[in-house]
Amino acid sequence: MSTIIDGKALSLSLKEQMKGRIADLEKQYGRKPCLAVIIVGDNPASRSYVRGKIKAAEFTGMDSRLIELPEYVKEFELLDVIAGLNADKAVDGILVQLPLPHHIDEDVVIDSIAKEKDVDGFHPMNVANLWLGRKCIVPCTPKGIIAMIESTGVEIKGKKAVVIGRSNIVGKPVAKLLLDRNATVTIAHSRTQDLAKVASEADILVAAVGRPKMVTADMIKPGAVVIDVGINRIMVPGPDGTEVSKLVGDVDFDAASEVAGYITPVPGGVGPMTITMLMENTIECFLNRQ
Repeated sequence: MSTIIDGKALSLSLKEQMKGRIADLEKQYGRKPCLAVIIVGDNPASRSYVRGKIKAAEFTGMDSRLIELPEYVKEFELLDVIAGLNADKAVDGILVQLPLPHHIDEDVVIDSIAKEKDVDGFHPMNVANLWLGRKCIVPCTPKGIIAMIESTGVEIKGKKAVVIGRSNIVGKPVAKLLLDRNATVTIAHSRTQDLAKVASEADILVAAVGRPKMVTADMIKPGAVVIDVGINRIMVPGPDGTEVSKLVGDVDFDAASEVAGYITPVPGGVGPMTITMLMENTIECFLNRQ
């Protein structure tokens, strides 16, 4: 039976440590790190994510600003708001909650955030510096994944790692972070030939493909570290026979936990760590600007 990598518990521990760091930073520099979060429209999922981020900032003691804009805001108006935050010396990190309404170009918006305040690590210069091995802001989810793997005590160096998924937000950057720690890395995806065989050779398996329960027990090497990034909502039979909504990952957790050495749950795994790494990135941006 697998050991559960409890993202909630690890996240809470790290945020508790941040409280002391932030109090010390305020004493040293006369102010706290400040995170500004922009949300456009009333997407329920986006609002839920934003609430979690603001709540985490409040928990750690850092300052935060929530800027709420209507669904119909024009692109240039959003860019003006970002320009103001870029120029604001009291703001250290800027996050624009995605997705944005269709009439707004997300790439233009991401590019407009000052790279030194880009707490998501999505700015092209931060992406480039990540791949060049230079100092940069590392994207939150990949950064959290590495922290979770390291929390197991399993050494990454020399291990075979397979990342299923090639997105710019998770798959590619986490593959680079694993490479930086001297793993031998394969990036696989839904069109990889004999994906089950490729995955079953991994000492470290990261599933970030966005398909519910795609990774089955036969795809997992006994004793492997399995990180499930997927967040999928499916309908399952409820206690009274009616269908109810359930959150599941990209890994068939019940079956996989009989084979893996370590595994993350969904929910309560990667999600909380992503928000915690956002807090850490905000502190990093604050320190870089001093």
